[in-house]
Amino acid sequence: MLIRYLPQLLFFSILLSSYAIAGERGPAVPDYPADRIADGVYVIHGPLGVPSVENQGFMNNPGFVIGDKGVVVIDPGSSVQTGEMVLRQIRKLSDLPVVAVFNTHIHGDHWFANQAIREAFPDVAIYGHEEMRRLVEKGDGKAFLATLMRMTEGAVAGTVEVPPDRSTAHGDEMTIGGVTLRIHYEAKAHSHSDIMIELPRHKVLFLGDNVLSKRMGRMDHATFTGNIAAIERALGTRAEVFVPGHGKTGGREVPETYLTYLRTLKSEVAKHYEEGLSDFEMNPLIIEGLRDFHDWVDFQRNVGRHISLAYLEVEAELF
Repeated sequence: MLIRYLPQLLFFSILLSSYAIAGERGPAVPDYPADRIADGVYVIHGPLGVPSVENQGFMNNPGFVIGDKGVVVIDPGSSVQTGEMVLRQIRKLSDLPVVAVFNTHIHGDHWFANQAIREAFPDVAIYGHEEMRRLVEKGDGKAFLATLMRMTEGAVAGTVEVPPDRSTAHGDEMTIGGVTLRIHYEAKAHSHSDIMIELPRHKVLFLGDNVLSKRMGRMDHATFTGNIAAIERALGTRAEVFVPGHGKTGGREVPETYLTYLRTLKSEVAKHYEEGLSDFEMNPLIIEGLRDFHDWVDFQRNVGRHISLAYLEVEAELF
């Protein structure tokens, strides 16, 4: 019986092989503007939402800082194609080399574009928290890349892992290429590997996914307590301009608004838990109280999951 189907099997094998070859390199990501947020500091604000065929996996906020002797890039994006787009925007503003890249956390939509930077500048130093580097070794990066491939239907094809090769930790201060940076870290925040990058001279703070604006993300690897503490730490700096991991850059209202969401949701979960309600029962009550966030992208997709996670966290804190 198998012999009967060999021609069909051979056909599908060739077809899949041809698709793999054709998909070795996804299409170029179109140019997005680099918005100046401070003197020499730029952010490319990606579209909101999850990775898709339409956005080609690009939806974070790559940033770059032009110093006296080089350019520092923060979270260059989700794919080699996104990284090449970021480099095109840098070249419109500076001929200086990229001397360093900082990755805020493990989620690949922020760092898979390291590949393009390393290909253009082989000696570039790539920094991340040691916990991020551990998670890459554990295989979290490969899993995220597979998800991106599936959600974008191969638009990120050609991307390979180029993780950080240097560790940075809370309190580190350094000057690279004429750019002065200060690192902030709060354990168990958005992904347990999250650094925030302050530019003291510019009064700018890159928050990573500890803060989102006008978009709700998943919190499967986060804790509410840690995420709240990270935002409180951010608000304790002298920064005046705040760059969220997703959404528009702004003033203190950007972290304050997301902090309100996290505090309100967790406190309401704790209140209803004490009343004996299950997470399912409290769900509609809490959602109604969060009406200021109903228009945020992916609110309905994620708020129920947030409530369940907060419920488990509240329960764990009581024992």
